[in-house]
Amino acid sequence: GPMPFRRRLTQPLVESWFDLQPPGPQATARAVHAVVMAVAPRLEPAVRSGSLVYALDRAHLLALAPHRTHLHLQVFDGIDLGRLLPELESSAKGQRQLRLRHGQPVDEALVRRVVQAVVEQASARRSVEPPA
Repeated sequence: GPMPFRRRLTQPLVESWFDLQPPGPQATARAVHAVVMAVAPRLEPAVRSGSLVYALDRAHLLALAPHRTHLHLQVFDGIDLGRLLPELESSAKGQRQLRLRHGQPVDEALVRRVVQAVVEQASARRSVEPPA
């Protein structure tokens, strides 16, 4: 289908998003991104208003949002995952997020658990919904 073409198109933008981050945040972001893509290679990263957003079948599941002292791994639909993953902080409108401080080693096992839970939740919801 057309997906590989779309991915070729977005790849340079994703790469330049990393390049625009200062060295500390960039190292954190690249480490998290590597884990996200290893766990869920079907996710499509794209740059959206300053964040790196990961979509599955055009539904936005996760985002990397850089801040001065830390990076947020945001879960867009995180209400049900909060109980499962107490490390997730509440943020706006049902979102949850993992706060990753720059210059500290990324807890890759935790990132992996978050990504797996998010993708499993999205897949379960999709299989329940009637086809559009």
